[in-house]
Amino acid sequence: MDFDVLNALLRPRSVAVIGASNTPGKIGYLAAKNLIESDYAGHVYPINPKGDEVLGVRAYPSVLDVPGEIDAAMVVVPAKFVPQVVEACGKKGVRGLIVVASGFSEIGLRDLEEEVVQIAHTYNMGLLGPNIVGVMSNSHHCNASFAPFMPLPGRAAMISQSGALLIAMTVASYTRHVGFDKMISVGNMADVNFADLVSWLDQDDNIACITLYVEGFQNGRRFIEVARRASKPIVALKAGVSAHGAAAAASHTGSMAGSGKVYDAALQQAGVVRASGLNNLFDRTLALSLQPPMLGDNLMVISNGGGVGVLATDAAEYYGIPLRFAPPDLQAELQASVPDFGSVKNPADLTGMGGWPEYLETVRHALRHPWVHGVVVLFCETQRNDPMDIARAIKRAVDESGVTDKPVIVSFIGGEKVETAMQWLVENGLPTYGAPDVAVDAIAALREYARNCMSAMETIVPYQDVDETVARAIIAEARAKKSGALTEFEAKQVFAAYGLPVARTELARTEDEAVALAAQIGYPVVLKILSPDILHKSDAGGVKVNLQDETEVRDAYRAILANAAAYKADAYIEGVLVQEMAPLGTEVILGSVNDSTFGPTMMFGLGGIFVEILKDVTFRVAPISSDQAMKMLVDIKGAPLLAGARGESPRDRVALAEVVSRYSQMIMALGDEIAESDANPVLVYVEGKGVKIVDARIILSA
Repeated sequence: MDFDVLNALLRPRSVAVIGASNTPGKIGYLAAKNLIESDYAGHVYPINPKGDEVLGVRAYPSVLDVPGEIDAAMVVVPAKFVPQVVEACGKKGVRGLIVVASGFSEIGLRDLEEEVVQIAHTYNMGLLGPNIVGVMSNSHHCNASFAPFMPLPGRAAMISQSGALLIAMTVASYTRHVGFDKMISVGNMADVNFADLVSWLDQDDNIACITLYVEGFQNGRRFIEVARRASKPIVALKAGVSAHGAAAAASHTGSMAGSGKVYDAALQQAGVVRASGLNNLFDRTLALSLQPPMLGDNLMVISNGGGVGVLATDAAEYYGIPLRFAPPDLQAELQASVPDFGSVKNPADLTGMGGWPEYLETVRHALRHPWVHGVVVLFCETQRNDPMDIARAIKRAVDESGVTDKPVIVSFIGGEKVETAMQWLVENGLPTYGAPDVAVDAIAALREYARNCMSAMETIVPYQDVDETVARAIIAEARAKKSGALTEFEAKQVFAAYGLPVARTELARTEDEAVALAAQIGYPVVLKILSPDILHKSDAGGVKVNLQDETEVRDAYRAILANAAAYKADAYIEGVLVQEMAPLGTEVILGSVNDSTFGPTMMFGLGGIFVEILKDVTFRVAPISSDQAMKMLVDIKGAPLLAGARGESPRDRVALAEVVSRYSQMIMALGDEIAESDANPVLVYVEGKGVKIVDARIILSA
């Protein structure tokens, strides 16, 4: 999206309110009132064919009658009139449309929505919405919305697909003390989308953190690309992760919501920090908008009570940054401020005797020490100490340390005095929370952001020893036969073209040919029926394993054909596969789907019962590097089985990661052809012994 268009939408010099009204309660009244009665410095042009003025400001029958230029037009007329209004805006030279009107794709009228977008594009206009609340900007003093008031000023920007939720969050910004410079409603995202807005907000000096409420993306892959390039933290709450929730999201906004696990993976690859709920979204936004990322794993906790220290310790392990003992020299520095019956190991417990001087010294020492990457400061209100004195001491320690690249998060627990001190700390740039576990989660968000940034910077170098031409020729031949899926033999040939280690498999059309191929491959071997009409080979008695000699091969060949005829008499038999009998190994599964939002998407998990019953799998949007693939191996709950649990030798994870990465390259390159695929089972051997793909399946796209 052209930044000039986005400037007109998000930083307009003039706004026309089409459908402005003098009737209190109407959206056209609220929209005009918000602009006219605010400190907005631009021109406001109410458009109302029946009135000479709206709220004391001259009104015009049409945008075409406005004497001046119009950057943005708020459209609050009924949906059926929107096309003609957009046409008039185009003729006037309006750059951006804020279409508040509802009644489009969210209720099934997608054709009407597409018509409006087409008209807008004819005149090179950008369209935000439809079905939105509008746009709010504190730095621009512009409330181009029907929200009753602006959010608490701050350094975050909120983009929300839900209008009602956005209005509620303007109120919550005051009660939660989380400030926003901008709030943007996107509704159906018929034109301007998350990627466009993230790209624009990343250039806005008033913004330090971008916050998203997401129900679905239209082009998820583009969002990943834009978010990966963003220089500012992005935190997102994804709604609609359950099956019923996904359906509700689609009916609400007209967008398609993908599965929760795919969105988890995609947002992680994009460098986006996830929020678990609305409260968590606010908590993490506060931290990310005020503090730098946590660039290492060494978290120091300072408290005046053992209980809150233990709670923080538990939370740190839960949120993925478990505490380590402070090094001896740091413990020695802290000891001067801690009573003998306290602790300096980590958490540092100042005990109830700890006052503002002790907080000042310990926080300052901790921040200056090179071992420390982030600090959480906890305070329980006591009769001995004024919470405001402690708050000022913490702020002073941060300032005097001279350290600006390590985050400091605070938690105060107590009554009214604590509330006042907490608000003061937030106003002075230190995120403060009412519980130690929430504070630890906030700093975990800063650690997650740092890790995600590192992952987002990874480069993917394609494998060169692949033959896409061969793979596409095999697929073309299958399509010529009107087949919707490749046979196992064809799928293995495609896999092999991408350097994937498939078990050697040959096709025999006669008994003698099966015997000859078995001798070439080497005993023991496996025989399998090959028929497009028999998908579940084992159910049909079409698989014989561990065949040791020629006699067993002949007997198996005859039995397989007889079983196939009994199972499905009219089945077309292409032949019998003769395959090497791979040694036993740890079973894993690789798979792919062509996701409607993100395109070719990779799945990995343990095979057998783990995938069938426990569904212990993880996803990534393709393609991925070997490093990213290695992270997939540790994402699953069964990761210890690959690492070598209970005295077992570690599996060859390096070889497996390469296979996962190669597989992702294959599904990406052939994304226009492959709807789904899987390699199952894939046998992983001990370190240095590699991987073997035993079975393969590819379903072609329609």
